[in-house]
Amino acid sequence: MDEALLRELVPAVIGVVVRRGADFAAAEDAVQDALTEAVRVWPDDPPRDPKGWLVTVAWRKFLDAARADASRRHRETRVDSEPAPAPGEAVDDTLQLYFLCAHPSLTPASAVALTLRAVGGLTTRQIAQAYLVPEATMAQRISRAKRTVSGVRFNQPGDVATVLRVLYLVFNEGYSGDVDLAAEAIRLTRLLAAKIKHEEVAGLLALMLLHHARRPARTAPDGSLVPLAEQDRGLWDTRLIAEGVDVLQAALARERVGEFQAQAAIAALHADAPTAGETDWAQIVEWYDELVRLTGSPVARLNRAVAVGEADGPHAGLAALAELDPALPRHAAVAAYLHERAGDPDTAARLYTEAARSAPTLPERDHLTRQAARLGGA
Repeated sequence: MDEALLRELVPAVIGVVVRRGADFAAAEDAVQDALTEAVRVWPDDPPRDPKGWLVTVAWRKFLDAARADASRRHRETRVDSEPAPAPGEAVDDTLQLYFLCAHPSLTPASAVALTLRAVGGLTTRQIAQAYLVPEATMAQRISRAKRTVSGVRFNQPGDVATVLRVLYLVFNEGYSGDVDLAAEAIRLTRLLAAKIKHEEVAGLLALMLLHHARRPARTAPDGSLVPLAEQDRGLWDTRLIAEGVDVLQAALARERVGEFQAQAAIAALHADAPTAGETDWAQIVEWYDELVRLTGSPVARLNRAVAVGEADGPHAGLAALAELDPALPRHAAVAAYLHERAGDPDTAARLYTEAARSAPTLPERDHLTRQAARLGGA
């Protein structure tokens, strides 16, 4: 089966289903189901018209889902009209669903993608952006995960590490994306921290609290982004900061440092600085070194270059940046910032313009465009 052909057809098929009357999210789900069917059927019975086949199956899947949804709403309406049951203990099984979707038969990456889609409520596009992969690639990954678990019983919960990864990505989407899921991610992580004593669960909770504390200052009244150095620190939630620091210190005391604890330590150092100029960048570089050691993440290396530029000067930051792949998302934005600080506004303006073209969100694009214009760029 030609996977490249499938990738090319996905956007067009979604467009046809949308034009026939489905909303985008429903069309996306229907096309994913059609792709799953294609993987099963095409190797033995390839269609003469692949696009037409996908459109027909996707539309049928959409109608089936729409009928099922209508039936569900009818049942809910009927239940709502019945007398209320006697008082009982409220049960929240959301966290259990996260563990069950992180099934041992799935790879961690597939489990995260499936859980984000099925339980977290994120669209395939949002998940693809979080993983830095094309949307069609993520659609196929989710479809494969669905196929893998279609014949298994969901009675074996996944591991904590996979669930933490899901909660982290849900929080990030809520914190910086189009859907506000941050509060729900914090709530579920609190529940998990209350159930198990795990250093990385505590580290993730601390990280979420410290980032969420800064949220009121991250955007201006007109919706534009406010960089960390320019934020009004009087708007930061000191209660959340204090809680996050307490949770982090308790986790670090166990001396089993992990990825989320390292990220939380960096966030705590930012939160502890009364002004941007008083930030302890040398310690932040040390924590980024630890984070790179733990994860090898290119994103961590990119952020480390910024910290090195603040601690040791922009030329040192540019030297650290030169070791990284220029294709890395936000590489151009970091290079622009460091070149500006190094006294090269022309190069900075060009790089800000380049970064704006590939920005993942509209507010980020607008911010980078303003930075370029400020320096005389296009």
